[in-house]
Amino acid sequence: MPVTRLKLGKLKVVRRQLLQRYEHQPFVSCLAGLYGCQWRRYQRARAQPGECCCSKVECGSFGLLILTFFLSFVFLYFWSEAQNDYNDFDWFNFGNLGFWFPWSLVLLIVAAALFTYISLLLVLAVCLLSEGQRLYLHWSHKSGIVVTLAFSVTATAILSDLWSKEWKTLLLSLQVTAPYLHVAAVSLMAILSWPIALHFFRMNKKVRQVAVLGLFLSVLFSLYLVPLGMYSPCIKEAGTLGPAPTLIGHRGAPMLAPENTVMSFEKAVEAGGEGLETDVTISFDGVPFLMHDSTLKRTTNIAEVFPNRTHLDASMFTWTELQQLNAGDWFLSRDPFGTVSSLSAADRSQAQNQSIPSLVQFLEVAARSGRLVLFDLRRPPLGHPYSLSYINTTLQVVQAHINSSQVLWLPSEDRDQVQAVDPHLQQTSGEKASIQELTDGHITRLNLHYSTMSQQQIRKYQSVNISTNLYVISQPWLYTLAWCAGAQSVTTNSIHILSNINKPLFLMTSEEYSLMWILTDVVSAFLITAIFIFHWWRERGLPFWSGSRQTHENGPYSKFRTGITTFFLYTVLDKCETSTFSRLHTCSSNFVMLCPRHG
Repeated sequence: MPVTRLKLGKLKVVRRQLLQRYEHQPFVSCLAGLYGCQWRRYQRARAQPGECCCSKVECGSFGLLILTFFLSFVFLYFWSEAQNDYNDFDWFNFGNLGFWFPWSLVLLIVAAALFTYISLLLVLAVCLLSEGQRLYLHWSHKSGIVVTLAFSVTATAILSDLWSKEWKTLLLSLQVTAPYLHVAAVSLMAILSWPIALHFFRMNKKVRQVAVLGLFLSVLFSLYLVPLGMYSPCIKEAGTLGPAPTLIGHRGAPMLAPENTVMSFEKAVEAGGEGLETDVTISFDGVPFLMHDSTLKRTTNIAEVFPNRTHLDASMFTWTELQQLNAGDWFLSRDPFGTVSSLSAADRSQAQNQSIPSLVQFLEVAARSGRLVLFDLRRPPLGHPYSLSYINTTLQVVQAHINSSQVLWLPSEDRDQVQAVDPHLQQTSGEKASIQELTDGHITRLNLHYSTMSQQQIRKYQSVNISTNLYVISQPWLYTLAWCAGAQSVTTNSIHILSNINKPLFLMTSEEYSLMWILTDVVSAFLITAIFIFHWWRERGLPFWSGSRQTHENGPYSKFRTGITTFFLYTVLDKCETSTFSRLHTCSSNFVMLCPRHG
């Protein structure tokens, strides 16, 4: 009978050993070395049951680390989703600083590097907490956290002030990425439940337990309910998706050739564009030509040809003077879209020899290819010979070189007069208005910035045969949203990329979306519950029999010494199990002599 009990006790110890957490000294030392830079001096510093994982200073550092992680993630996500407007941002800085530099790309790289650094620190901290270790963050990492936090806050504040429209882009991006962000966030909470459950059951103070569990569950349930407020035009029933928006080349194909050049418009036609967009200015001697900026210094070599006239308005030059300028060298030297390396030698040679085209040359390209034409018209400054007649001058050129029905007339000045002279022009407005106002003005198309995208408004205008064109959309995810929202056309810089998109990047029915987020929530809830039950079971320990009484322990963490003592006791008893009862008593006495503190 005693031997049977001893064997039963031995089996109980084996079962308890399966639950006991072993310290992986090399692994923990590596974690602590990376986190606290204590490679040689590191000693195990396990937090005792019920104690805080670190000092007040380290608690503050850990809280600051979490805050920095979220703020740096917000900025990185914000700026990565703003890629559609990187070119505008870089040219904005060029206009203010006077020299070209790809600030947008550098900003993205720095943000990604700092976020990666903070993420690794957070992973190390969570791993150390999972091992029950105290946190000792090295001062160099604390400095890195402060630098990252300052960078994220400063960059976000500056861009919010100078580039506030990008927040609308961020909100639009959530209509595509929110389902995947939801899955990632819930998965992250499931992973974090392991160290949280571990420390929850080790805490002795109920206040701490309630605070930790309450905060965790509040965040978790909030994430569970987020999909209820999710909206996306790409969540729709099968078969309700309309045709893909037609593509209008923004100043041609500016990724493949210098903008607003004959080569650029020919490349746009070759890439499958159904329309061409440009900007028209009147020269001093009355020749309409293509130029977006008010000056010539960004897209020509005026600093070399006319060094004393670089800040002069482009319309103050005669057509003969304009023809002396090169309009392609800047594209090869500055490489605004990072695409020059992909061009062939013949294309580079052709781009290098581009000049400023006249409106006539532009219209001839559109007329030959049967493409639509959309252009904005800049009014010359006061004192210009054509400051009052620039609209009539431009209209005469249009009527003489292209079918009027191919022209989307965007200038709003003297619209009634233009409509009376040529009723076949497709009157296009750059501002939203009531249907009554649009129909009274004979508006057949709206040309709106993509940030104003609204499925409801697009449908409302389409119901009275008013089409909507959105500009400038160059990223596939934005094109996907425009497609799902029902836009009839988009103006783009990346016509060669969007023309190859045959279906939206994100499209699912409401049933598929509901199944996706419900399944995610249910699976995560099951895993988190299982993790908490496992830690409760492991901390509570298993019962074992001693004589006729059943005793319980608080777990191998909280009763570590007792567990070790019991282990040695049964080891000694095991060696004595073939002996007589008297020898068993002797063996037990010997053990008590060896371990008097536990006798």
